[in-house]
Amino acid sequence: MRTAKAVLFLLAAAVVIGGVWLAFQNSGRSGESKAQAAAPAHLNARELRFSADSPQLSYIKAEPVEALPEPLLDPLSARIAYDENHTARISSPIAGRVTRILAQPGDRVAARQQLLQIDAPDFASAAADVAKSDADLQLKQKAFARSRELYDAQVIARKDFDTAQSELQQSEAEHKRATVRLRNLDPGAGEAHGNYVLRASIAGIVTERSVNPGSEVRPDAPNPLFVITDPAHLWVIVDLPERSLGALRAGQGVDVEVDAYPNRRFPARVAAVGEVLDPATRRVQVRCVLDNPERLLKPEMYARVTPLADTRAKLPRIPNSALLTVGLYSFVFVEKEPRLFERRQVTLGLQGRSESYVKQGLADGERVVTAGALLLNSELAGVE
Repeated sequence: MRTAKAVLFLLAAAVVIGGVWLAFQNSGRSGESKAQAAAPAHLNARELRFSADSPQLSYIKAEPVEALPEPLLDPLSARIAYDENHTARISSPIAGRVTRILAQPGDRVAARQQLLQIDAPDFASAAADVAKSDADLQLKQKAFARSRELYDAQVIARKDFDTAQSELQQSEAEHKRATVRLRNLDPGAGEAHGNYVLRASIAGIVTERSVNPGSEVRPDAPNPLFVITDPAHLWVIVDLPERSLGALRAGQGVDVEVDAYPNRRFPARVAAVGEVLDPATRRVQVRCVLDNPERLLKPEMYARVTPLADTRAKLPRIPNSALLTVGLYSFVFVEKEPRLFERRQVTLGLQGRSESYVKQGLADGERVVTAGALLLNSELAGVE
């Protein structure tokens, strides 16, 4: 019995050991086959081709490059602002209390359109002064006409005629003063009982309103009651470092980029370069004019401005993550066809903090590896 049990135990142990050995052999073959499948084919010292199931492909990202105008400098910090040539900041020329608001932010208004009504006693006083001076002027005109007739008939002395003429001139001056004052307050905007209507001075969009019903308004208020602008016209204010002052001039073209539209560049033009350097920041303000027909850009947005050397010369732009530097030379990997990559030497133009422009070695529309270039370079190591 003991001999039979020992034999059975030995047979069972042999079966287990054999199964483990076979499993180990199969796993080794599987690993070898996977390694062989993962290894790329080296077509030559510059090209690699991967199989469709290569795991390395999940770490490689290729994107087409776009040719853009060659810049002079790295993008400069800037902000978008109102175009003051197409903007009106409207305040009340008279003190009073707001009784009705007739325009809201976002409304499009025409020139001379009503914005709000103000209960303004001073406006009623100005209108009354005009009416009073007009009545006095008519009376003095009649008195002067009678004096002329009497003087011509030698009924009154020259002194009395001169007095009537002087009183007429004084009345005319007072009437002119009252009329001009009322015209300055916009006489067509109010009513006789004292309501004054503030009107838009230009056509555009109401972008800001800093008044509420019942608010007291006065001419010396620090902030305007309404801001009206044409959003199709904007300024871009650039803070230009002192060292780059010679790179920009009036009339030069620039490209504007904002985070809200990462794949778009908005053309603009330098309108003026500041004459005074800020002693604290060592920067000078540069004002650019920008057309905004789609109204995508908004005042107070942060922007990046790239000065252009020549708007007609375009170079492929690539992210710096696609660059490989070996000694004095720069290389990129180009995806010539699916899963086929070529290492290519390129000549760079401007190399910025995050992007570079390629003068030679790359064409517009070619697909460049932007992630995984180091992995591809390591695969080529040892082949050269």
